[in-house]
Amino acid sequence: MFPSFYHPEQVGSLYVPDTAAAVHAGRAMNLNPASDAKVRTIVILVDPQVDFVHADGMLSVPGAVEDTRRVIEWIFRNMGRITTISASLDSHVPVQIFFPAWWVDVEGKHPEPNTVIRADDVEAGMWTPLYEVVWSRAYVENLEKYSKKELMIWPYHTLIGTLGHAITPALYEAIACHAAARQTQPIFLEKGMIPKTEYYSMLEPEVKVPDHTMGELNISFLNMLKSYDLIYVAGQAKSHCVLETVTSIVRYFADEPSVLQKLRILQDCMSSVVHPTIDFEALATKAFRKHAEKGLQLVDSSMPVR
Repeated sequence: MFPSFYHPEQVGSLYVPDTAAAVHAGRAMNLNPASDAKVRTIVILVDPQVDFVHADGMLSVPGAVEDTRRVIEWIFRNMGRITTISASLDSHVPVQIFFPAWWVDVEGKHPEPNTVIRADDVEAGMWTPLYEVVWSRAYVENLEKYSKKELMIWPYHTLIGTLGHAITPALYEAIACHAAARQTQPIFLEKGMIPKTEYYSMLEPEVKVPDHTMGELNISFLNMLKSYDLIYVAGQAKSHCVLETVTSIVRYFADEPSVLQKLRILQDCMSSVVHPTIDFEALATKAFRKHAEKGLQLVDSSMPVR
């Protein structure tokens, strides 16, 4: 059922993708071009990158290897039904507001990963920004004001130019195979390069940065989604970037229930970040169920595409 180049045990391993084998296998499938599809289906893969998926990734999500294996095999089973594959690439530089380098405590020490920095902490002098001082103070206040996620300090991850930034190899091969099989191109979206804001959703930053080309809502991508009959979403992490991406879509199409009814969330192809004191899984599950009340469907990879 699966192409000969695919080895399930390699999912989550770092190697050079065999793009040539994937493309040749795709061409040999003799499928109709995506342009001929009567039912147009797009798959949105949120941040399917080495640092999130692999067990030794800098921000490894427990369960992500198994999630990715299910995504890959779902793509192979539904190659003839999937019109377009899109993927976001979380893309960071070393000094950003959610990395340790941005902040110091009263002793001049940087915060450890998983530290939450709140507006009251900054006001009390517990944490001091080393960059964009005025913006940083207002930023943590705005996160709370607009009910966004609190500012979390993360390990250095998906840094541009590092191995952790790459799409996990086995999945990249599946994407290349689909491109050749359906005579189409994948859509890759970079996000997260603005130093002074978090960028969980692949479609907008946590706080708008009008003077940056990526500082606003990606309306062109959202409007493109309307042209599809089915919109599937998977990736990492369920509790953060997948959830916030779906939230952006739900918010934008709040007055267009016909679009929200096209959404399918592959529940068994995503996992939540594990935190020592915050139950992100419970929070995410509750949020997705609330979104489902607006028309989107929570499905599994074993279910037919429809």
